[in-house]
Amino acid sequence: MSDGTPIRRIWPTPASGPLDDAELTALYARAGSPRLRVNFVASADGAVTLDGYSAGLSGPPDKRVFGLLRMLCDGLLVAAGTLRHEGYRAVRLSEPRRAWRRAHGLAEYPTLVVVSGSLRLDPAQAAFADAPVRPVVLTTETAVAPPGLTAAVDLVRVGRDAVDLAAGLADLRRRGLGQLLCEGGPHLFGALTAADLVDELCLTIAPVLAGAGPGRITAGPGSTPRSLPLRHTLAAADGVLMLRYARDEPGPPPAGAAPAG
Repeated sequence: MSDGTPIRRIWPTPASGPLDDAELTALYARAGSPRLRVNFVASADGAVTLDGYSAGLSGPPDKRVFGLLRMLCDGLLVAAGTLRHEGYRAVRLSEPRRAWRRAHGLAEYPTLVVVSGSLRLDPAQAAFADAPVRPVVLTTETAVAPPGLTAAVDLVRVGRDAVDLAAGLADLRRRGLGQLLCEGGPHLFGALTAADLVDELCLTIAPVLAGAGPGRITAGPGSTPRSLPLRHTLAAADGVLMLRYARDEPGPPPAGAAPAG
């Protein structure tokens, strides 16, 4: 599966040589409980885009980890605006990565999950029309679906005037999508943070100064600051840093405790 991009662990325990894909997969391993992981790339001065697109900040090391994170998740969560702007195509994986998923008892492909309050979506977009797994769209009770959309996706209506993200994630987990990967955009990240739903942030720092103009990886109304401990720091030969911040996983219930729910 490896594309040969040299990535080394520099913290907490420096690695003597480049990490192969098996070692990277272990560093980003699936959790033992439902989790929401967010993945972003930013410039050294905090910009989320170059020339209007995140792809301008992403190089081979980031793309390598990006692909591994998609391999590891059950559902890929993205805001409708990001889906449109970044031109998302169908979520597909290479045969070696599909084989890894089969070997670990997972569906061959993760499920695309789109968050859209307005349902301003085009069912002919490749992300929907060519999807190997029927996508899910989290939306409101009042949004009107355009013609053809319900033939292409499952609509999950949660919240009257705005998408209730906590209720949406609970529905996804009932569908078996326990390990979720969010790829943005910034407003969705901000809303998930405000709702205290983010368990993990994987952040790639590109060695670039973007200058004034582009926004940050998070946007929207302010919310309560939340602690998210650093778990590892990886570095590539071209100066790219990859940081993983994550909450502790919940431990087993105490002996004799009643089951939740």
